[in-house]
Amino acid sequence: MTAQLTLLDSLSTQFPPADLALSEPDGLLAIGGDLSTPRLITAYQNGIFPWFNQGEPIMWWCPSSRAVLNIGDINISRSLRKLARQAKYTITVNTDFCGVINNCIKQREQLEGTWITDDMKAAYIALHNQGYAHSIEVYNQDNTLVGGLYGIMVNYVFCGESMFHFESNCSKLAFWALHNHLRNHNINLIDCQIENPHLSSLGATCITREEFLAKLTVRDDQPIHHTMWNKAQLTDIYD
Repeated sequence: MTAQLTLLDSLSTQFPPADLALSEPDGLLAIGGDLSTPRLITAYQNGIFPWFNQGEPIMWWCPSSRAVLNIGDINISRSLRKLARQAKYTITVNTDFCGVINNCIKQREQLEGTWITDDMKAAYIALHNQGYAHSIEVYNQDNTLVGGLYGIMVNYVFCGESMFHFESNCSKLAFWALHNHLRNHNINLIDCQIENPHLSSLGATCITREEFLAKLTVRDDQPIHHTMWNKAQLTDIYD
């Protein structure tokens, strides 16, 4: 099929096939629509994610090369293992989703500007409230939130969205905790979307769009109401 950019119908949550995405810019598939929960879930189930800046139209992407981490392939440095053994931090799941997304925004605004617009923030909080989006939190000994990440669980793949740290290596601690939490519940893949040095250092590799879409064949149209996403402190998760 010939690549083409689709203007989404506001009355439908359906997307065109991902292989219609443009090669330049790589992966841009569609523009428009909204950030409603049904549309977002449909997007993620089909390997598509929104990415745009404030003031731009909503843009939907499925790049030709996809960064992923296969559970079991994570790279953990000796220094990070040493930090985890010191037990300086408490790791939790879903105890402060809003705090995590707010801190992701705060850190990116300080460094380079953020793509997490007000509408994006509201949409992912709605996903969390409906059981689709989840967070990992890292608290220091003063019970201050100093690291974390959030993402969406669809088709038994965790689609990572953003992470932050206000103390050294705390985003890596959150990612390691997520990896082991998913492993302990037989989830096999983290979608990292776009390759970057930070994720590559943790073991993320790139696969083709076709390979990634093949991993999304197990459908689950409802949130995974599993005890793995109950609010809790995570213990004995580092090994």
